[in-house]
Amino acid sequence: MSEINKELIYAGKAKDVYKTDKDDEVLIKFRDDITALDGGKKETLSKKGALNAVISSKLFEILVEAGVRTQYVDLVAPAQMLTKSLKMIPLEVICRNIAAGSLLRKYPFEEKQELNPPIISFDYKNDEYHDPMLNDSIILALGIATQETLDEIREMTLKINETLSKFLKEHGLLLVDFKLEYGLDNEGNLVLGDEISPDTTRLWDVDTLENFDKDIFRKGEEGVVEAYKTVVDLILTDEEKEKFYVNQIE
Repeated sequence: MSEINKELIYAGKAKDVYKTDKDDEVLIKFRDDITALDGGKKETLSKKGALNAVISSKLFEILVEAGVRTQYVDLVAPAQMLTKSLKMIPLEVICRNIAAGSLLRKYPFEEKQELNPPIISFDYKNDEYHDPMLNDSIILALGIATQETLDEIREMTLKINETLSKFLKEHGLLLVDFKLEYGLDNEGNLVLGDEISPDTTRLWDVDTLENFDKDIFRKGEEGVVEAYKTVVDLILTDEEKEKFYVNQIE
């Protein structure tokens, strides 16, 4: 197991990345910060970071079992995920199965409209430019990625969507939409990175369509942490709760 080096590599809106004693591994620490509206709305919610780490770890393990390359190595402590080091591609990859959120504000979709096939879009991960949507031509012109890489991202995203949609539906949740980030490992392989959690997905109850994700915070409602705990209760077995330190964060 890598020893943790406290040298900070990167501080994001809700996570910090630290060096370890291995060049090919880093530690991601999930903070309790939660943001919305391009960072304009921000709060700190106790245990939120640890819950996101638990959910991400479980979903990454599901994807690894399905043959998806991820940077995930292990959850080594509450809110602390050991991962492979990646050269991140500055794209946010959004996959949508049901019309919700900004899609309704920008396009004439009906609310809760099923999207078949799913919509995949790219945003430029850049705070200075407020994460604008990109097409392939702009991505290629900026030198962000090659067409081959974009095609591989789309293919991998569809596989992730199929795998997680099936798993979550079996546990009472609809995967409405989600954001992914990818990077390249030392061999140049495309690898899924970052997190998959209620901060980066929309998750609805299969029957009632109640949401258990960051939309609660966006709407200014109470119960964010409780909703995230519900997701943990739905997708983890009792044995997995012990494995992922849930007893230490309840």
